[in-house]
Amino acid sequence: MLPSDLKPEQFAGYPSQARKLAVTHLRTLQQLPLSFLPVFLREVIDYDFRFPAERTAIDHELFTLSSLTPAQLKDWFQAFLQLSLSPKLETFDWINQPAQFVEQLSAYLWTTHQLDAFREAAVTYGNRLQKGAPEQIAVRRLGIAIIGQGVASWNEPLFLNLRKHGTYFNQIKPENGVDLLLAAVEARAKAHPVPYGHWYIDGGHAGDHSSLLSCVSFQKMEPLRAALLKDIQTETAKPGMGPEELRSHMARLSSVDLGIDKTGDDVLERFQVKLLTEGSGTQIFSTTFVQWTTREVLRRAQPVSLFARFAPRQRQRPMNELLSGSGTNLELDPVGSLIDADMAAYYQWINQQRLPHSEQSSFLVWFEGHKHALAISPSLPRGTESSSPLDLGQLLSLATG
Repeated sequence: MLPSDLKPEQFAGYPSQARKLAVTHLRTLQQLPLSFLPVFLREVIDYDFRFPAERTAIDHELFTLSSLTPAQLKDWFQAFLQLSLSPKLETFDWINQPAQFVEQLSAYLWTTHQLDAFREAAVTYGNRLQKGAPEQIAVRRLGIAIIGQGVASWNEPLFLNLRKHGTYFNQIKPENGVDLLLAAVEARAKAHPVPYGHWYIDGGHAGDHSSLLSCVSFQKMEPLRAALLKDIQTETAKPGMGPEELRSHMARLSSVDLGIDKTGDDVLERFQVKLLTEGSGTQIFSTTFVQWTTREVLRRAQPVSLFARFAPRQRQRPMNELLSGSGTNLELDPVGSLIDADMAAYYQWINQQRLPHSEQSSFLVWFEGHKHALAISPSLPRGTESSSPLDLGQLLSLATG
């Protein structure tokens, strides 16, 4: 079936808000090429479970496309129209299974040497769409990364990738550092309440925090992680279950499939499942979990506050032991986790810089329990070092002032 044949009843399987959105804009969807539409429907079908920032982006995209004339639409999608698709793709149920269609589309474009053309078309389309996109935010963005939990001493230099971008502080007063930083984020959430706009991510047990913060922690998700690892073991034992088949299976899983009780927050619940089913290593290593979660939160929710605290991960063991989840006395690796988290903090800052108004944002990384920290802010010089004896609250005020 082609997009021009779309009818309202074909979206009956979509969640309520996604169905209403698709039917409302049916005329526009009918004019889009098959090489593009399922990619967009992959976003639309999960509309009910997406963060406000994602919904705003989808709304903007539909508003923009609906405002184009047929001639303009043809111009915008000419490069997509030139791509050839197989009859198998045309008969696929791309309306109800857009994600699976996109997987097959990617494979087909690669085997027919059209992937570069698709990528170029997508980049051009994205650049056009970005013009006029809403970019207002409630307050200047702030990112915080706390690394090195459990490391008694470390003599090697930290934050090397970030030093040229900010000020390195070598005499920070570490007392009550976590509490001071978390309290500051909670104050921001109270002063600028934004749904899913203020986050607390913890690689261990999350501390006491305000309900105004969206919180995800490695330990709290232990039942979900255990259920997923058990499901992976069951599936990999089946004949013919290879990596690609397992990936597709995991992409379809929900918390109900994994036997996890509903929490009342469908958006956050779906997000947590995606963290484990789409991330590599997030089910096993806490440092990987925090790194991937910060990436996804920044990419999807686009928060104005993000507080990420890394915790020691378990040491490497044979993969079959890691996947089995066996062993109650796991050996932790604080030093290895510090090295991981140091690089992850750099990635966190990079991902923050990809968001609108990044030139006005602030970022702080601190070696937990120690006197070393680094702050990046429009109000601080770059590539410098300071020996000012500040506590973490004072440093944060300096970075966000």
